[in-house]
Amino acid sequence: MEHVRRIRDAQDQAAFAELFQHFAPRIKAFLIKSGSDAALAEECAQEVMATLWHKAHLFDPTRATVATWVFTIARNKRIDVLRKQRRPEPEDLGWGPEAEPEQEDVLALQQETAQLRDAMAALPEAQRQLIEKAYFGDLSHREIASQTGLPLGTIKSRIRLALDRLRHAMN
Repeated sequence: MEHVRRIRDAQDQAAFAELFQHFAPRIKAFLIKSGSDAALAEECAQEVMATLWHKAHLFDPTRATVATWVFTIARNKRIDVLRKQRRPEPEDLGWGPEAEPEQEDVLALQQETAQLRDAMAALPEAQRQLIEKAYFGDLSHREIASQTGLPLGTIKSRIRLALDRLRHAMN
């Protein structure tokens, strides 16, 4: 814990080097046991230690030990890598202009858009703002909570209620 404090407060490279020597091999072994190959485990271990250096200010000794925090970061890095590996390749892009959509499809889309605009306008202001932040602003619930100062549970409840209202209005 003292090493993390020294990194946080003074960017102490000696403290980081000691933590690196201690944790890097253990992280690599943990990741290999979790199914990663040696190269991926090495890369993730490097990223975990870089995260420790850059985010030492986020460590909270009342919530976890340093080891728990470091191995949680390692686990999350591994999950991120696996998600990236499983992401499908984008479809081949065709050359030339796309075919014009059918007129009835355009009309249906315009009607749905107008219906959605009306349904959004009918929402209570608090719910409408949260829907706009989540879906048009592309913010996570946690980011909205920190931006608005509202509890995370309140954000989730209001968005759920708003989506239910929109679903009923669109049917």
